[in-house]
Amino acid sequence: MRVTTLFRQVLDVTQMWVRAVRFEPVGVVVSVVPSWKRPRCGECGKVAAKYDQRPSRRWRHLGLGSVKIWFEYAPRRVECPECGVRVESVPWAEHRSRFTRDFEELTAYLTQSSDKTKVTELMGISWSTVGDIVERVVERKKDPECLRNLRFIGIDDFSYRKRHRYLTTVVNHESRRVVWASAGRDAATLKSFFEELGTEACGKIEAVTIDMAGGYLKAINDCLPNAQVVFDRFHVQRLASDSLDEVRREQLRETRGTPEGRDLFKSRFALLKNPWNLNRSEHEKLDHLQKTNARLYRAYLLKETLAQALDYRQPWRARRALEEWLAWASRSKLKPFVKTARTIRKHFEGVLAYVELRLTNGVVEGINTRLRMIARRAFGFHRPEPLIAMLFLCCSGIVLSPPLP
Repeated sequence: MRVTTLFRQVLDVTQMWVRAVRFEPVGVVVSVVPSWKRPRCGECGKVAAKYDQRPSRRWRHLGLGSVKIWFEYAPRRVECPECGVRVESVPWAEHRSRFTRDFEELTAYLTQSSDKTKVTELMGISWSTVGDIVERVVERKKDPECLRNLRFIGIDDFSYRKRHRYLTTVVNHESRRVVWASAGRDAATLKSFFEELGTEACGKIEAVTIDMAGGYLKAINDCLPNAQVVFDRFHVQRLASDSLDEVRREQLRETRGTPEGRDLFKSRFALLKNPWNLNRSEHEKLDHLQKTNARLYRAYLLKETLAQALDYRQPWRARRALEEWLAWASRSKLKPFVKTARTIRKHFEGVLAYVELRLTNGVVEGINTRLRMIARRAFGFHRPEPLIAMLFLCCSGIVLSPPLP
């Protein structure tokens, strides 16, 4: 068997002919040419007339053990009617890349489960090159239909750097995958997503889950005429938990240095934990507070009653319970709960929508937790684009099939 035939079978790259093989200090250099005769535009892929010939260049391919393999070819430039003068497309690599598709796919596959430092050591490339490869693989592998037939979406922000550097992420509740992300976290950022989605697709969205922050609400009201806004249950209950803790701290300041103050200092977790998670000692603390501190115990009952109102399965029962809770909180003489009641009354229908739809932002928060792990594993990102590429690589359902043994 000829050496060129052997390497063509070993390399397993279609639409390519091997012309020659030679050994150099940098590794094995394989001279290749595309199998098609007429060149194609590197931008759009259409057949175009030849313009001129460029000098030979090399593309890094997967190695054989410790031996590096390079593809060598002198690409032609074409004069495309649509794109202008461009370097021709080659079957083994993406346009403007100096690595073969197999090399890039293995690099992205390793990056899905390992940190960039390990990938740079394994593949013998630089840190920034790993990010560039991930961006190209995501562009190539991302599902082009991910924005179609969206019905239930979740929206949240993610802080990726200090000084208020944020991403806005959109998740499909049905597929539980990221479908869109961009830098920023205001209404204008979210409107760019709705513009990309289109008016017809926006009309098909039935529900949107968000937290209690009002940054996205204006864009949703302007662009989603048929969508029900669902405020995340965790953030609603967190308002009550924060109000309870504020009442406790106020009581603690008033009783500092007294035995009662010491009891309050040790009661925080007993007050904030779910009743079914309390141990014997924490039950005793609550019983003691019920007898000695009616104001704080009233705040505790308000926190638990709100959770019970949201536990109802029938919307009419939840509505009645929530209205009763709002009336009780408003006349409770506890300023933090009066403020919380005002906030919940303002977003009453969105809070109540959880009971009927049972949608929360838990999926989005889980993806943001994974994204935080990715950012920490990479020791942070200076620009949002590499982080967004990593987000799609790990959380959008991209499945890679690198040539592994």
